[in-house]
Amino acid sequence: MDSIHLTGIACYGYIGLLPQEKVLGQWFEVDLKLFLDLHSASKTDNIQDTVDYRAIISLVQDLVKNSQFDLLERLAGAIADTILKHSPQISQIQVVVIKPNAPIPDFSGKISIAITRSRD
Repeated sequence: MDSIHLTGIACYGYIGLLPQEKVLGQWFEVDLKLFLDLHSASKTDNIQDTVDYRAIISLVQDLVKNSQFDLLERLAGAIADTILKHSPQISQIQVVVIKPNAPIPDFSGKISIAITRSRD
């Protein structure tokens, strides 16, 4: 199966368990791997035979910005479900949501959640 990778989508949002995360917000990164048949697009050079990357990126940024979830897992699931709903040519999606600055004492790493969803 062919795939399109969209990585490093920067989004500011209000996702988290702590009250300050819901008020102040923070930056997130989202990586996507979209599985779809790109055979036609590779021959026709026509945007109608693939997905519009700009629309997918905007959808992700808007969703992160306007969501009020506690868990990254919920955000990742919402991203996957929304993209599958709006892009029927995508048969499977992998979503990685990265929280680069989690407010955890003595922890300077990143937290990431990866989920894979297929069209039912």
